Amino acid sequence: MNILIVEDEELSAERLHKLIMTIDPSIHLLGIFPSVLQTIGYFENESSVKPDLIFLDIHLEDGDGFRIIEHLNLMIPIIFTTAFDEYTLKAFKTNSIDYLLKPVSPLELQASLSKFKKLSEAAENKRTIIEQTFDSEKYKDRFLCTAGSRFFTFKTTEIAYFTIEQRATFLRLFDGRHFAIEYSLDKLCQMIDPGQFFRINRTMLICFAAINNIQIISAGKLKLELNPALSKETYVSPDRITEFKIWLGK
Repeated sequence: MNILIVEDEELSAERLHKLIMTIDPSIHLLGIFPSVLQTIGYFENESSVKPDLIFLDIHLEDGDGFRIIEHLNLMIPIIFTTAFDEYTLKAFKTNSIDYLLKPVSPLELQASLSKFKKLSEAAENKRTIIEQTFDSEKYKDRFLCTAGSRFFTFKTTEIAYFTIEQRATFLRLFDGRHFAIEYSLDKLCQMIDPGQFFRINRTMLICFAAINNIQIISAGKLKLELNPALSKETYVSPDRITEFKIWLGK
């Protein structure tokens, strides 16, 4: 496996490289780059070997590391390494594998590399959702709801999320209104576009556009802020976090 480290602090870059080699000596480092321009230059050189994985710091000596992704339209998996936690949501919306805070923990780094390898193996077997394509025409584009003696029709694009409350399924619109529907979440997952909706836990199926913020509470625990807001805190199930991050960065 070939990797690239984009980091403007020499000691941090060296420490990260040593940790990586301790975990897996077979990993080959293609280079360490301290700036946005040098990294872009490497990728634009046709003779350069393209990495399988990039370790990317966000604050570099000449600007924002996200500029590299945007300029090159990178689809290569990325593990972010940074001292700042306020870029979590933006990072997860890229093709990121993980978001590690400095100083990088050896155990968290090992877990991130293991996650990357598992996803790579899945991709090779065409079982990962990264390689899935979605035909929007085959998914439900509106729902019929009732309230008393009245009927209401809503486009799927108006729906922020679906929830289970007191054994009943509800849809909540972006304008805050909610209505009961006669579908289970399992059935809804088959009916609506998985490129736009994701089941984060046993009781919630959310739209991408409903996510306001993502907060890392601890290793293996993500808290979401949704629009419209819920009265209770919303978390992604630990066993769904990896797929959730892939879905965000698709």
